Amino acid sequence: MSRIVEHPILGAPSKGSRVVFTYDGVEMEGYEGEPIAMALKAAGVEVHRFTAKRHEPRGIFCAIGRCTDCVMVVDGKPNVRTCMTPLAAGMDVRTQDGVAPLDLDDPRAEALVAGAAASPAAVREDE
Repeated sequence: MSRIVEHPILGAPSKGSRVVFTYDGVEMEGYEGEPIAMALKAAGVEVHRFTAKRHEPRGIFCAIGRCTDCVMVVDGKPNVRTCMTPLAAGMDVRTQDGVAPLDLDDPRAEALVAGAAASPAAVREDE
């Protein structure tokens, strides 16, 4: 398999040292600092997650962090966008099945909840 030579957002990856990580319990190698999705693609891995309702496979789609097709469980944390997350030695990367619940300890959770409340489609108690 070939590697992505230039990411549309991250640019050309700096080729770090070869590192070992696990994908669904299988040891693989990639380059430190490259996006996890790039290392998986180079190893022939196409499926990153399965949809909740129909259990359909998803993989790299936009590769710029906008969609959620490449999300996986990384070091026990679900919903990690692997197209934007740098690979590090010893990472435990797992296929995600369905949608993981919102982690309220994640600093982004408050912004997501506030954004949803500000949406014109949000139901407000004062209306």
